[in-house]
Amino acid sequence: MRQTFEHELEELFQDILYMGGLVKKTIQKAVNSLKKHDLEGAQEVIDKDDIIDDLELKIEEKCMSLIARQQPMAKDLRRIGTALKMITDLERIADHSTDIARITLRIGDEPHIKPLVDIPRLAEIAQEMVNKALEAFVQEDVNLAYEVCNLDDDVDQLNNQIFRELLTYMLEDTKNIKQATQLLFVSSSLERIGDHATNLGEWLIYMVTGKRKELND
Repeated sequence: MRQTFEHELEELFQDILYMGGLVKKTIQKAVNSLKKHDLEGAQEVIDKDDIIDDLELKIEEKCMSLIARQQPMAKDLRRIGTALKMITDLERIADHSTDIARITLRIGDEPHIKPLVDIPRLAEIAQEMVNKALEAFVQEDVNLAYEVCNLDDDVDQLNNQIFRELLTYMLEDTKNIKQATQLLFVSSSLERIGDHATNLGEWLIYMVTGKRKELND
């Protein structure tokens, strides 16, 4: 029974890593599409969101089946509970990527009011946070989970910097307001992705230690 449980748990974790890989790609593709005015790429991000939604439901069903059949206790139960929480955060990250893709479609071929440098950088940090959180999950590495929190501070600072800069553009020329507002939404979505990645780290810490840690200020 124990061997069967461990095998099923390993399959469950592999599903989560696969989902995490898809989610990371949505962040990159959404922001690259924005930067390059790639409307087809943006639409692809939107279209593939259903795949991630379906995967979340599939993993959720596996978790509930494991609980019902195996009746796990202590850390085993925390591992399954952590899986349920993590897929929720991963799905929401994908939703934010989809929001960015929709903004890309709204902007269309309209020239950017400024070169997009900080937003792609923000996306890179957000991707790194998701990657570290997933790596911490695989290795059950609490220290790596705390590193995710440190990166969230960088995300917040860069998001604030982008806000101030775009606000300046809006004040200088009212024609910039419409696009600058959309770019603010993009930055905010990336900041929220950072928050969800931090949640992933928090759940890993809970899984390993049995204690809940609030890593977001």
